[in-house]
Amino acid sequence: MSRIQCPRCLRPQSHCLCPLIPSLDSRTRVLLLQHPSEVNHALNTARLAALGLNNAELIVGEVFENLPVLLNRPGYTARLLFPGEAAQPMKAYGSSDESMLLVVPDGTWRKARKMLHLNPLLAALPRVTLAEGGVSRYRLRKAPGPGALSTVEAIVQALETLEAPTSFAPLLKPFEVLIEGQIAAMGEEVYLRNHSEK
Repeated sequence: MSRIQCPRCLRPQSHCLCPLIPSLDSRTRVLLLQHPSEVNHALNTARLAALGLNNAELIVGEVFENLPVLLNRPGYTARLLFPGEAAQPMKAYGSSDESMLLVVPDGTWRKARKMLHLNPLLAALPRVTLAEGGVSRYRLRKAPGPGALSTVEAIVQALETLEAPTSFAPLLKPFEVLIEGQIAAMGEEVYLRNHSEK
């Protein structure tokens, strides 16, 4: 028998996060392109970000046929949040008056690269990167390297850089509760054995 699911946050009704999800305004428009394999992931942080930001849109797929329409929003300059040789640091845009359309691929690094390969228009976008040294609160998954953040954490850091001094920290509240719930479900002993720093 399957558990009843909240239609909004997609969590089991007994663990619904909706009361914790904020409703935040941003000058920056966030376009989340989520790989299909992430939709049913227990932590689905892209969905949390999309629900908490009024100026955000979440689209699931690998190939995005309507990408030209999605990227050409009047009044917005599209930038891809993804590392690369020519990527500019996000802080370079912090004092800019132009409104950014921040395009965020959501998936493992391998799947995100595949999405760029399958969508040449996406791969051709000018890239921006976050400041180095960000520490993830995502204590359940080993980061592939320093500065590797979950999707919601990356969006919060990007928006706080672009729209300082505005705080987007409330977006992290449901994420933190979700992490705590996962740790509680596995039990502290299992968590410490498998996820604590060695």
